[in-house]
Amino acid sequence: MTLFSADEPAAVRRVSLVKLSVEVARAIAPIGRIVVDGEVHRPTRGIRGAIYFTLKDRAAQISVACPSARAARCRAVAGERVSVTGTLSWTPDRGQLSLVADEVVPVGAGAIAAMITDARRALAADGLLDRPRKPLPRLPAVIGVICGSDAAVRADIESVVAVRFPGYPVEFTEVTVSGSGAVDQISGALAWLDARPEVEVIVLARGGGDATQLLPFSEESLCRAMCRSSTPVVAAIGHEGDRPLCDEVADARFGTPSLAAAAVVPSRDELLVELDRLAVAAESVMLQRLALVEARLAGVDRDAAVLAGVSVAERALERGGLRLARVDPAGRIGALAARLDGQRQRMEALSPARVLERGYAVVRTATGEVVRRADQVGQGDKVAVELAAGRLAATVDEVTGG
Repeated sequence: MTLFSADEPAAVRRVSLVKLSVEVARAIAPIGRIVVDGEVHRPTRGIRGAIYFTLKDRAAQISVACPSARAARCRAVAGERVSVTGTLSWTPDRGQLSLVADEVVPVGAGAIAAMITDARRALAADGLLDRPRKPLPRLPAVIGVICGSDAAVRADIESVVAVRFPGYPVEFTEVTVSGSGAVDQISGALAWLDARPEVEVIVLARGGGDATQLLPFSEESLCRAMCRSSTPVVAAIGHEGDRPLCDEVADARFGTPSLAAAAVVPSRDELLVELDRLAVAAESVMLQRLALVEARLAGVDRDAAVLAGVSVAERALERGGLRLARVDPAGRIGALAARLDGQRQRMEALSPARVLERGYAVVRTATGEVVRRADQVGQGDKVAVELAAGRLAATVDEVTGG
């Protein structure tokens, strides 16, 4: 048995820098997508729009890079505490480990309030806060609801539907409503429902939460997506006291999902009552008009009406007789006869029969084609000769010319 001293050094491997870089890259790959909190230091923006900063904590720091395609979702203000969602990346040529961010959002009431203020200012500058709101349909064909997988919110809406109009068509779309990726999923669901013509109103519904949990509904990009929607959008986020920024751009805002459902789902009982009322009103109007017509008919003097009609007819006949008296029928008929005789004489002159009577003949090939040129037939061909009176059959003995 061989014994080793505790002080004996461990085995040492010799590796190249390239192999070391590969091993580092492999070592960080299993870490996957992470969320890290820290404080923003030295934020800068590259010439192509990417954002770079250092994320620091009490005893550690890491470089963060937010690509230009995600820069709109990256709020990097020096000194603010933020939550960064992304993946680790190893850059071999620089020997640098960095965190590539998909999203950078503020942490803490003060930072969140500042972000909402900046977003509100941008929306106001584009006129989106005071734009005209789209009216909510009274009888939407389909109601679209965007909510999380939280059973409570969906159950609240379904209970309202069961009371107001059982079986009313409601399309639920469940997405992530808080944390990383929530804005993208909510915006995607909004666009999908907006593209469906049968969906005539869309409800954004979420239960209560703190400022961080409700932050996606204050994101500027989501607010702009709501403004772009051609379908009316209703905001029902959190509880009565929660007021995310999307409330300020929605076409209608309600304090809870239940209140929103009560506003967009029609009441079946109320509709039936109104239909009965309209039927009674229509019958009343019809009876009034019928009574008016009967009264007018009762007041008509039928004998006087007949005499008046006869008088109108007599006057019309008199006017017609005067117009006929001013017309010279014989003169017009004579002129028309002269025109017809002239046309007849022209037709007679152009008739093929008259041409043949003057000594001409029509020669046709065996297939009936009229021969206009000598080269249409050959020696020995059979031809038919049509005269003014009768026909001749002939054989071509000689062809000259063409």
